[in-house]
Amino acid sequence: MKVNSMKTILGYLQTYFRSVHLPAFILISLLTALLIAINYTVGIEDRIMQIATYPRRFTGFFLLFTFIFGSAWLIQFIFQPASVQPRNFFYILLLAAPAIFAAKMTLDWLARFLTKGLPVPWDQYGYMVANWPVKCAFVLLIVGLLWKWGGYERPVAGLRFKGFDPLPYFILLACMLPLLALAVTRPDFLQTYPKVNRVLFIDQHTAHAFPWKLLYEISYGIDFVTIEFFFRGFLVLAFMRYGGQSVILPMAAFYCAIHFGKPLFECITSYFGGIILGAVVYNTRSIWGGLIVHLGIAWLMEAGAMLMKQLHQ
Repeated sequence: MKVNSMKTILGYLQTYFRSVHLPAFILISLLTALLIAINYTVGIEDRIMQIATYPRRFTGFFLLFTFIFGSAWLIQFIFQPASVQPRNFFYILLLAAPAIFAAKMTLDWLARFLTKGLPVPWDQYGYMVANWPVKCAFVLLIVGLLWKWGGYERPVAGLRFKGFDPLPYFILLACMLPLLALAVTRPDFLQTYPKVNRVLFIDQHTAHAFPWKLLYEISYGIDFVTIEFFFRGFLVLAFMRYGGQSVILPMAAFYCAIHFGKPLFECITSYFGGIILGAVVYNTRSIWGGLIVHLGIAWLMEAGAMLMKQLHQ
């Protein structure tokens, strides 16, 4: 399916919002807002990340993700039982999805194992650069196996190039610039970004740090491939056979939950961004447009944060 204009994308959104069951939308949004408030009060994500052992940390994230994803699906089923038709494989996916992302959140040990033989400080740098690609490979593998098990049509989880037109997504990205300009002025944003500052320790160990920082940014970008593949490709396209457009709100709530460690403004907007990208992928069956928008935002945030910190020096 070819997307050839912003009008087409706006049409997808208009069609989706006309189909939304208002009570379900309100309740799922309130549930998400409540969890956001609790997180930024008591620190749900921080507390889970501070758990010392990987199995317990995995369990913490699994319970969090299962609660919000399962609750959103339950609300959809209560208010729109005719549109949600769960069968046996649906319940496998319902548990597999939180488990996959909880594992993704706690898979750091594998990258550390692969890079532990490097000399100091390159072992730490190597871990930081390898971690996102390793996690991406893991998610691609597990989702690919589930896709085959479920008998879905190829390509896997929205990896479709045929008929893809990138121009509308670059226009959509340009429309996000005012929000990004607002975000980069916030103190909590500048405490988190740019991510590349995490590898500043290599400056004293190399005469040319730029290529190493560029490699880090490319690795950082790979994480957004993982996220779009999982949330839009898997949680939308694999679940749509059981719930049609009802898949979008549970996905957006789950997607918001993975932002609990981010600045508050970014966390809130992720919920609405998830709805928008979910509606687009539902209609196009392709994740590439969402990846352009999401990756573009990520790298613009990096650039904006670097610029702001330069101006403040």
